[in-house]
Amino acid sequence: MNTSYAWMKAYVPGLNVSAQEFTDAITLSGSKVEGYEALDADLDKIVVGCILSIERHPDADKLVICQVDIGQDQPVQIVTGASNITVNDKIPVVLDGGRVAGGHDGKKTPGGIKIKKGKLRGIESNGMLCSIEELGSSRDMYPEAPEDGIYIFREDVPVGTDAIEALGLHDVVFEYEITSNRVDCYSVLGLAREAAATFRQEYKPPVVKETGNQEDVKDYIKVTVKDTDLCPRYCARVVKNIKIGPSPKWMQRRLAAHGIRPINNIVDITNYVMEEYGQPMHAYDLDTIAGREIIVRRASKDEKFVTLDGQERTMDESVLMICDGEKPVGVAGIMGGENSMITDHVQTMLFEAACFDGTNIRLSSKKIGLRTDASGKFEKGLDPNTAIEAINRACQLVEELQCGEVVGGTVDVYEKKKEGRAIPFDADKINKLLGTDISPEDMIGYFEAIELTYDPAAQEVRVPSWRQDLECLADLAEEVARFYGYENIATTLPSGEASTGKLSFKLRVESVARDIAEFCGFSEGMSYSFESPKVYDKLLIPQDSKLRQNVVILNPLGEDYSIMRTLPLNGMLTSLATNYNRRNKNVRLYELANIYLPKQIPLTELPEERMQFTMGMYGDGDFFTLKGVVEEFFDKLGMRQKAVYDPNAQKPYLHPGRQANIIYQDTVVGYMGEVHPTVADNYGIGERAYVAVLDMPEIVSRATFDRKYEGIAKYPAVTRDISMVMPKEILAGQVEEVIEKNGGQYLESYQLFDIYEGAQIRAGSKSMAYSIVFRAKDKTLEEADVTAAMERILKALEAMGIELRK
Repeated sequence: MNTSYAWMKAYVPGLNVSAQEFTDAITLSGSKVEGYEALDADLDKIVVGCILSIERHPDADKLVICQVDIGQDQPVQIVTGASNITVNDKIPVVLDGGRVAGGHDGKKTPGGIKIKKGKLRGIESNGMLCSIEELGSSRDMYPEAPEDGIYIFREDVPVGTDAIEALGLHDVVFEYEITSNRVDCYSVLGLAREAAATFRQEYKPPVVKETGNQEDVKDYIKVTVKDTDLCPRYCARVVKNIKIGPSPKWMQRRLAAHGIRPINNIVDITNYVMEEYGQPMHAYDLDTIAGREIIVRRASKDEKFVTLDGQERTMDESVLMICDGEKPVGVAGIMGGENSMITDHVQTMLFEAACFDGTNIRLSSKKIGLRTDASGKFEKGLDPNTAIEAINRACQLVEELQCGEVVGGTVDVYEKKKEGRAIPFDADKINKLLGTDISPEDMIGYFEAIELTYDPAAQEVRVPSWRQDLECLADLAEEVARFYGYENIATTLPSGEASTGKLSFKLRVESVARDIAEFCGFSEGMSYSFESPKVYDKLLIPQDSKLRQNVVILNPLGEDYSIMRTLPLNGMLTSLATNYNRRNKNVRLYELANIYLPKQIPLTELPEERMQFTMGMYGDGDFFTLKGVVEEFFDKLGMRQKAVYDPNAQKPYLHPGRQANIIYQDTVVGYMGEVHPTVADNYGIGERAYVAVLDMPEIVSRATFDRKYEGIAKYPAVTRDISMVMPKEILAGQVEEVIEKNGGQYLESYQLFDIYEGAQIRAGSKSMAYSIVFRAKDKTLEEADVTAAMERILKALEAMGIELRK
């Protein structure tokens, strides 16, 4: 989006800052300026001159000697090769020591070209007559300029005055990067409003007066909108007795500064209003509208249409067309048709200002391969309430410029009016959010500067329909911040754990998981959250298992990526299989990733996402190796209570005799075991593989980083070793539970140091040996203290069918 500084000043008269000051301030207030170009850059000492006489150069056939009045006591003599000048022509003259922007080829020279007096073929020349290209512009912007020659002022301009001002080149064009949610700023008025609020100046938009004669426009045109979902509003007005001619210089200059080539008064008015209001308009020759009727409808399949650029284009049913009683006359929001174009012979004209669905315009523009300034604005989603203002403004300009007679009234098809919204206002919450101490009165003042009104009774800010980006209190806070000045908001640290760069508790636990895994030789892997329904069969999941209730992706990449995973093993086993098939030995992988558990099928709300800490390995190591990693992880998280490993896990994808649920504080927090041989074969893993899965929400809720210091023991320990014979069915955990329960207050630790099964032990039994340590913190233990504890332990073990080994 480009804007002319001079045009903006017309609506903010008090705006009087340099281009750089404007750029800095307006960027900080939210309308980012990408750059700017001063149209009078490198133009200096250029005045309006009047040619008094022209004589041939005595020594050059193509040169002439001009005496030029520049408003001083004596005329200046200038030698030129221009052939299009005559006596009494008023022309731009650059004086001795002045500068022009470039050469006659129109290419600008950095820093400009300095003009010095000198001699041409022996005749003194004290300046230069200028073409429009030498002034840094072109015939596109100044169509009255000759194709090859000196620019001649057609209007009456005083001799000796500033020629650059007479040409309207004392201006700056700013280029903005407007975000797509600020549709209101794709207009001169929108940016002028922002500038007025930024610089605390009065905003004076044009006053649109009622126009039109005593006739009724409905006697001239009928409008029917068949697809109101794609065209929520359509306004039409009629102008008769059209007088085609050039638009006034001020309008031409403003359009030229925006990069729009002036054409004639009618076309220039539509372009002018489009830039001023951000509302595209179109004009039709009413005499070419069959039946004096406009019908807005979708195109037919493969319908052909010739647009204004002379190209035949093929439409489909998704493209919205503007039609008359017999045929299409325009592609809605993109370009009019060649069959209804405005010519120099037009007598009666139909003005159109409508609002079209932005998404449809964007897609239609892409389909037919045509993008215009109008479509670029429509596709951003315009406010339908602007359409009536824009068409009335255009008709006002028609009357002011005497281009024709405006017919009274407006055809306005607008079924469902778009209203603004009300946002509850709470100054305290805004200050808390921003870290400021701004008074409610100042906040309301900022709102009023951008035409938001405050209702004190309801304590609400009323937002007009053209501010589509304002939806909640946070948006109001942003408005306060940008006009209060981001640079005026003190630097403060946010509250909470993030205030000092500290990780949240959950992330700290996850960091420990990574550290433990990597210290134990595991490498991190990543797998997709979406997978194939065939995974359940590979993992031997029963048909009635809840794990088969999953979230189905609406637009999957394919069947292999069509559901969200409900358990994390497929990705881990696939990665292990890939490494195995590439002959990598001793592979250890881990992953921290979510599973997705729907609360019910079919879905009525978002599924539950649970982080899983998954470890997988093959090669060196076994079940107990992986169990040691799990226990190291628990210990690092301060989970000092003993975890229980229940072999009755019943996981179909794990070996039935080598698996266990991990139970902590009577809650299952995970599971582990050897991969079922059939599952390993399904994945192509040719040796024993082991996995462990920990449910991180359960882990996080039980973890702690609090540590209690205990001093070095002052008294000696007493150690007792016992060797026991027991049935194979008794687990080490059961023995250790007995030791803990009966060891008494002096029990410090215990350690399993031997397991034996062999010929010296009766069939069906095994031998286990423990070293048990006792210590008191306040005294040296006596034999009686230790003996009493050991007797309790042995008695409890005997009750389980365990005997001391002889």
